[in-house]
Order: sequence, then structure tokens, then C-alpha cells
Amino acid sequence: MSDAIASSADNVVLPAASAAPSTFRQFYVLTKPRVVQLIVFCAVIGMLLAVPGVPTKSEALTALAACIGIWLVAGAAAAFNCLIEQGIDARMKRTAWRPTARGELTRWQTLTFSAVLCGIGMVILAAWVNALTMWLTLGTFVGYAVIYTVVLKPLTPQNIVIGGASGAMPPVLGWAAMRGAVEPEALMLCLIIFLWTPPHFWALALYRVEDYARAGLPMLPVTHGNAFTRLHVLLYTLILLAGSVLPFIYGMSSWIYLWSALLLGVIFLGYAFALWRRYSDALARKTFRFSIIYLMLLFAALLVDHYWTI
Repeated sequence: MSDAIASSADNVVLPAASAAPSTFRQFYVLTKPRVVQLIVFCAVIGMLLAVPGVPTKSEALTALAACIGIWLVAGAAAAFNCLIEQGIDARMKRTAWRPTARGELTRWQTLTFSAVLCGIGMVILAAWVNALTMWLTLGTFVGYAVIYTVVLKPLTPQNIVIGGASGAMPPVLGWAAMRGAVEPEALMLCLIIFLWTPPHFWALALYRVEDYARAGLPMLPVTHGNAFTRLHVLLYTLILLAGSVLPFIYGMSSWIYLWSALLLGVIFLGYAFALWRRYSDALARKTFRFSIIYLMLLFAALLVDHYWTI
């Protein structure tokens, strides 16, 4: 539940509406729906991979409850993030449209909304999934909404690297929901998202550098410059390519996933290499957009491989 995933939804600047949106719409926007969709997608992958075959009716109901609970807590974390970064969002073009940044919702309304969503989500996870998933989800909320947003983001240019651990947790949550344990396979999925986060987010930060500078946030392009950031995008993409083959090496997947991971990794690496050699905002945007497609196709390939080999 990190800004890396959140950036995929915040990349579009919405025009000012001629009339104020409804209160329901304002609260809905606070949850960053497209962000939550990607989070739940990654969690569902973890759920499906944790089940050896086709899920039974009981397993499907558990997965449904887990999806609802994770969605609610993720939405709560997104709302809390909007509350904490209200002033920062108001100074950035890509986030100035948020209801909190525009003053359409009060801090008390936002805090109450976040607390209610989180509370309902926790109850659902505790009652219909398991305690481990509930505590892991709560830990992810704290990691993103407090440790990353409040502490890391304004203090260090490595914020997205360190804070990326919370954003990498959805597959672990999904796995724990179905197995009641955190096992090596789940940690490998977590590692892939963790390694994906820096090149994904820094590609965005490169062409949004003026936004971050104006907001006073020490993102890597602001503190270390364009060339340094581009080099690190390339290096992390190389590490990601290596990390993405771990499920095959461990025996979690077969050749279907391996060839998919290599193909997607080489394409991503091609974007990163081109970005390193000759920078342009347009290329940074393409790299950022492909990074989202990369993650979705990589996990989809893992899922296809899982059912193909049953």
C-alpha cells in the first residue's frame, strides 16, 4: 500500500468540476479506488497460488471475505495518507484535485472515515478469515500510513525503497488468508513487488520532479539529480529481472512463467536502458506506464502457469 502503487492512480490530473461532487463521491475518491484494485489484485494472486487446485466453495468464501477486508483497510490507509499529506497534495499538480487538498472534507471527517473503514475491515478479517491476516493487514496499514507517510517520505530520498516493504505485502496477505501462514512462496512474491517499486516510482518522479521539489519532498531526482536516478532505475530493473525468476528456481512455477518473466523483464530493461542513455519526459512516462503493465502481466503469467500445471 505504498506511493509506488498509489502513483499509478495519481498520475492523471483531474480537471476542476463545475459543481462540487457529492459527499459520497468525495469519500470514495479518498480511498484511491484504482490503487485499491491493484492491491486487491495482487492479494488475489497470493490467494489463488496458495490453493493447490481450484478453490472449494469454503475457500472461495474465505477469499471473498479477505478481499473485502483488505479493500477496506487499504482504503482506510489511502484516506489517512490524504489527511497527513493535505498540505503537500495542495502544492502538487497531480494531487491538488483530492477532496482533502481542496478543503472539501474536514480533517475530522477524513480521520473518522479512515478509522471506520479500518475498523470494519479488521473485524471482517478477524471473524471470517484469520487472526494472522488481520494483524499483517494492520501492520501494513501502520507501515504505509504512519512509518512511510509520516516518517520516511519527508526525511530520506530512500523513502520509496524502505517504505516499499508495506506496498509489497498484498500477496503475503492473500497467502496468509488461505494458508494461515507466511511461507517462502509468499515472501518471493513480496520480494518481486519490493524490487519493482523503485524503478516504477522513480520513473514517475523523474518527470514529476518539479512537483516534488515544490512540495519540499526529498525524492531521489530532487536530492541527487536526473542522471543519478536514471542509473538507479536501470540497476533496480536488472535486480528485478534476477529476482523475478526465483519462483521458477524454487520450484513454485514451470517454464511458462519463466519465459514470461524473462520476456517481460527484458522489455522493462529495454525501457530502463533507453531512459538511462537518453532521457525525455515522454520516455519516463512510457517506462512508468509499462511498469504497471509489467507487474500485472507477470503475476497473471504466474497464475496461468499455476493452473496449467495442475
